[in-house]
Amino acid sequence: MRPAIEHVTPESIERGLARVRETIMIAASNSGRDAEAVHVLAAVKYVDAQACAQLVAAGVIDLAENRLAQLTDRQATGIVPGSARWHFIGRLQSRDVAAIADRVDSIHTLCSDSAVRRLAAIDARPELLVQVNVDRDPAKDGLDPADVERFLLEVPAELEVRGFMAMPAFTDVAEQSRGAFAALRELRDELAVRVAGRHRLEQLSMGTSQDYAIAVEEGATHVRLGRILYGGGE
Repeated sequence: MRPAIEHVTPESIERGLARVRETIMIAASNSGRDAEAVHVLAAVKYVDAQACAQLVAAGVIDLAENRLAQLTDRQATGIVPGSARWHFIGRLQSRDVAAIADRVDSIHTLCSDSAVRRLAAIDARPELLVQVNVDRDPAKDGLDPADVERFLLEVPAELEVRGFMAMPAFTDVAEQSRGAFAALRELRDELAVRVAGRHRLEQLSMGTSQDYAIAVEEGATHVRLGRILYGGGE
């Protein structure tokens, strides 16, 4: 596990955010997209609640957490402004579904029938993204691309799915992620037609600090950024 990120300041966030926004603007321009259509999600796993508050003050209102316990602790501090939008990007354990859904605006990692059943049984209705194992990597969570249509058609209409999320295999060469990002976009475009009227597949959550520019070029609507956003390296 990586160590916590220390010495996060408003100034370091300002530097990191400026760099990120410039990169997104260039990548969006390269693909004929509007940079305003790309949302920056701050992965806050390795920073404290004070840093979360500083992010919101800097205009990064979308905060992404991996664990229910950390999410609960951060929200309990009262430090993070209520204007923050919380996203859950960690493994979605069925036993935690109700607690997570009650605390977040969006869940990016829906990929099991049991989680769907738990969501259907509660009142909370966060936005839902289906996690797709686009590389068919046995070490990663997510649905096989061939199973996604079946899954979508079995998700009750009241649990509207808004898009897909993917985590391609880690690589030091960002360009190597392009194929996975393109495949997710193509899958979304294909299935959006087939499930129209039941789900609105508009969002693509893909790209992290090392490859977010490529993800934006391939259609990402949400990029999940960690250390690079705090003024550090990738």
